[in-house]
Amino acid sequence: MKIIECPRDAWQGFPHFIPTEKKAAYLNQLLKVGFHTIDFGSFVSPKAMPQVSDTARLLDHLDLSGTDSRLLAIVANERGAMEACRFGQIQVLGYPFSISETFQLRNANATVRQSFEKTRSIAALCTENGKELVIYISMGFGNPYGDFWNVAYTLDKIHELAELGITKFSLADTIGIAREDDIHALFSQLIAAYPNLEFGAHFHSKPGNWRQKINAAYTAGCRRFDGVLLGYGGCPMAQDELVGNIPTEHLIAFADEKKELLKINSEALVNARELFLRLVSAYAQG
Repeated sequence: MKIIECPRDAWQGFPHFIPTEKKAAYLNQLLKVGFHTIDFGSFVSPKAMPQVSDTARLLDHLDLSGTDSRLLAIVANERGAMEACRFGQIQVLGYPFSISETFQLRNANATVRQSFEKTRSIAALCTENGKELVIYISMGFGNPYGDFWNVAYTLDKIHELAELGITKFSLADTIGIAREDDIHALFSQLIAAYPNLEFGAHFHSKPGNWRQKINAAYTAGCRRFDGVLLGYGGCPMAQDELVGNIPTEHLIAFADEKKELLKINSEALVNARELFLRLVSAYAQG
């Protein structure tokens, strides 16, 4: 089981800018924990997401010696992908591909069809620069805009993307509305149809139903899960009331119950959690 820690998703909606040095100190602590991947920043418009406008500068402050964790950066277009590819420290690029026409226009100023062409270009840049690409299927379990959605529609869009040579997908429950039956149906069908591809889950959830969502994906064969310490985060472009991420603490406990082997340094995890609590106290309140 792989756990992807997503501090970028946590702090991108904080109302007060976290100084680069404080972000870096927290990331350096996360790098000691043993997560498979850390979603640490974004190469996107600083006007749209000012909290992550220092992503490139962060890299000068990170200590990657002695860690097996990989760095993932989110990009919104080819320009962002080109910038991210300049940095050898970044192994993975993530591109949010919404299958909701309304949200893709809102989030990336592009239609779904235009985003296919962006994906093609970004995938080529990743191949040229030795980067891995993860496509985040945002609004993968429905949307609040009245755009058409069902399980078959999501499967069809992933099939089209797979034909571009994409090998890693993370299905995102962007606004926290995924139902257990839909989660299980999507992952079981995708994993059976594409045994050589990797499918992960990026769930947003209210506190009462995180386990049902994770268990539905796990029993269908999913072994890649995104989380955030303390469950902070949510997509600020999606709706006014954010629904938080799955707390990483819950994912680790779930993995332990399932006897999944994780290389988590418990002391480093406690220290990271305490450091993040201080950031939350200082910068998360409006």
